[in-house]
Parts: sequence; C-alpha cells; structure tokens
Amino acid sequence: MKVTAEICVIPLGAGVSVSQYIAACGPILEAAGLKPQLHAYGTNVEGEWDAVFAAFKECHQTIHDLGAPRVHTSIKVGTRTDREQTNDDKIAAVRGQP
Repeated sequence: MKVTAEICVIPLGAGVSVSQYIAACGPILEAAGLKPQLHAYGTNVEGEWDAVFAAFKECHQTIHDLGAPRVHTSIKVGTRTDREQTNDDKIAAVRGQP
C-alpha cells in the first residue's frame, strides 16, 4: 500500500540544538527511496507502507545511538485507493498548477 506521511522527530534530553539528530534521518529516508521533503517542522515522505515505517524505526534507533535518551515522534499518514498521488502532486494542486 502506498502511503504519504509526515514525521516530526524530537530528541529529548539531547540538549538545546537537535539539528544533528534530525540531519541523521535524511540519509536513512533517502536510502529507503522515500523522497524526503524537509520543512521547518518535519519531513514529508512517500512510499510503500512497510518501507516508510521501517525507515521511521531506523531513524529512532539512530537518534538513540547518537545519544538521545528519549525520542518523541509525531506521524501523520495518508493513503488513497482511487488514484496515485505524490506529494509533489498535492503541492501543485494547492498552488493551482496542472
């Protein structure tokens, strides 16, 4: 099943700046072929359900391995069965582009 998802990972107990932890997730999401689109409060991805959630799990483990004792994550997930739609398609529709 194809899924679009947004993940917002928040390392806890890791200090004030968490950018190094967030940056460590980028290569994981890319290696999984999920086309990550970073934005100010999270990252959008798209792919097969199992691949998306396996990558999210790997992000959690990597952040722990980097020293964060806790990780809080918010995830939004969407699926549709009527047609295929990418994140780029959704953005173009909002912007009024064909």
